[in-house]
Amino acid sequence: MAGHSKWANIKHRKAAVDAKRGAVFTKLAKELTVAAKLGGSDENSNPRLRTAILKARAANMPKDNIERAIKKGAGELAGVSYEEGVYEGYGPGGIAVMVEVMTDKKSRTIPELRSIFTKFGGNMAEAGAVGYLFDYKGVIVLEADNTSEELLFDKALEAGAEDIEQDGDNIFVVKTAKENFNAVLTALVPLAEEQHWKIIESGLKYIPQATTEVDPEKAQAVMKLLEALENHDDVQNVYSNLEMNEELFAAS
Repeated sequence: MAGHSKWANIKHRKAAVDAKRGAVFTKLAKELTVAAKLGGSDENSNPRLRTAILKARAANMPKDNIERAIKKGAGELAGVSYEEGVYEGYGPGGIAVMVEVMTDKKSRTIPELRSIFTKFGGNMAEAGAVGYLFDYKGVIVLEADNTSEELLFDKALEAGAEDIEQDGDNIFVVKTAKENFNAVLTALVPLAEEQHWKIIESGLKYIPQATTEVDPEKAQAVMKLLEALENHDDVQNVYSNLEMNEELFAAS
């Protein structure tokens, strides 16, 4: 994928979505609550919660909000019960789309997602229709001084990382098998604190095995679909196999 950021293809239009702070905090709070409910409120023994806390801190979510969401999940405060789901579909030009959802009412969310796909020239698909085009892997994105490259590589690979890519001058993307994600994250968190690195993103992600290029008009239509899905209150993450390039970002 020469000529553009590899990381940009993992999570589309992140900066635009993050600008809507209220919506971002709501999504983060849901993840914190569910993580605490499923694995307990101790981040040291709950890797999913640790990941959610890192995301919340990276987004500058207030500490009180983080603690409140965790307490709701742990049953210390009253809260809403959420269900998770992954839905698949096609965008314009046959682009594959994966949508991770967290909702308190699937009977409301699913028709709304179907409506978004239809409105923007796509359609929802049956489970498994496009999922085989993606790998489900651990991803840890760090901002680190490139003079620390050797230290980062040694520590990550020793902990079980599969691959490390440098994206730009100081962004490193560490990929792991699903089962090794916690071990690698556990190794890198204290190292990042010690070296004053910043963990920008971490979690289990759907990574396309290959990207697909479509004509500029269809690519813009796909981008509008992805943005509309990301803006839905119940959607946590959206992934696609659209080939992203600088011209596409410039036009969006």
